[in-house]
Amino acid sequence: MHAVVAADPLQSEEFFLARQPILGRDQRLVAFELLFRAAPEHEDAQLTDYATATAAVISHASQLGMQQVVGEQLAFVNVDEVVLMSDFVRFLPPDKVILEILETVEPTPPLLARIAQLKQLGFKFALDDVIGDSEQVRKLIDLVDVIKIDLKGIGHDELVRLACTLRNPRQKLLAEKVETIEEFELCLELGFEYFQGYYFARPAILSGKKITPSEMVLLRVIDLIHANAGNDAIEEAVKRDPLLSLNLLRLVNSHLTGTGAGHVVSVSEALSRLGRSQLERWIQILLYSGPDGHIEFKSPLLQMATTRGRLLELMTLTLRPGDSAGANNAFTVGIMSLMDALFSVPMREILDRVEVSNEVRAALLERSGEYGAMLRVAEDLEGRHSGGPHSRLTLSAALAELGLSVKQVREIELAAFSWVRELSGTEVH
Repeated sequence: MHAVVAADPLQSEEFFLARQPILGRDQRLVAFELLFRAAPEHEDAQLTDYATATAAVISHASQLGMQQVVGEQLAFVNVDEVVLMSDFVRFLPPDKVILEILETVEPTPPLLARIAQLKQLGFKFALDDVIGDSEQVRKLIDLVDVIKIDLKGIGHDELVRLACTLRNPRQKLLAEKVETIEEFELCLELGFEYFQGYYFARPAILSGKKITPSEMVLLRVIDLIHANAGNDAIEEAVKRDPLLSLNLLRLVNSHLTGTGAGHVVSVSEALSRLGRSQLERWIQILLYSGPDGHIEFKSPLLQMATTRGRLLELMTLTLRPGDSAGANNAFTVGIMSLMDALFSVPMREILDRVEVSNEVRAALLERSGEYGAMLRVAEDLEGRHSGGPHSRLTLSAALAELGLSVKQVREIELAAFSWVRELSGTEVH
């Protein structure tokens, strides 16, 4: 992955820090690649100063704290010759990062010695964008821990050959730009350990696919909340699913720990203590849980959905402080925006089962209106289009439409990362 940067970004407020998820064989989140994204007004300057970009990533990640940016996961950070030979790479915590050596790096004797020195300090390395045998690969292969193979740069036969040639116990293979489930399954079969790409978030609409009874109960409760139904109707709907009732009680009691409040034993009291807004939010999150009701915060889909929800909520509160109803709608747009991928059914079918406002519907189906503009910003901040023309046009237009500054959005983005990290500490089992 390459960063496109503005001149001297370290002195500029005009930048975003994009994260791209990296998954393991079990499709759980194991790392993020951190990408420097220049703000829209600078993106026409097609500069490719990787040292400056990496310096920006390192500087801001260090200032914010790597824990806030990636949580418990690892961070992959692009490095070139200048970065590798510099002192500022030492600002990164060796136990939290994997330094990703760009394909443009020349494996000179001084550079090989520097990599060996950094390895002695505990740093690990990945080799980026491998699409075949080369002098760089031959000279660096014994020094790296991860080999990234770019699926878009090679054909099927070459992928199979490369995987067979490079697979060994000392290094793990990472498949980059995995965009379909079929590509993921092929790489899984070829022995890849890590996967980067948005195949997991693409709606694989299946003909005849039905939403499960348990998922229907959750959607029914959300529908009742949106319709301002009475407490008795909501309580009855919750009680239809024993697992939902149990998780609700666990959630409320975990929140009461240390407050001096008594232990809650009834669904009625739990609903009263939690309140409708928090109840809706938790049920939206529960939709992403496994069949046993366990919420797995290493699920990339849940991470992305909750981050989107919080991003949109904070954007709304920045634009209209105190608008709690608007903030709740914004959170709903963000977290529901991936439910077509979650359920493998069209978004229209999901919305037919839940009463939502016209603004929410328009945002989810057409990316239109204020919430739609916010959702476009959130999608681009995920780094899917990293520096491409679509990204520049969409992000620039959406920010102008909303009236948000780059600095405001960056602060919102980092606050959302932090909130999702804290949320993972309240997992329901």
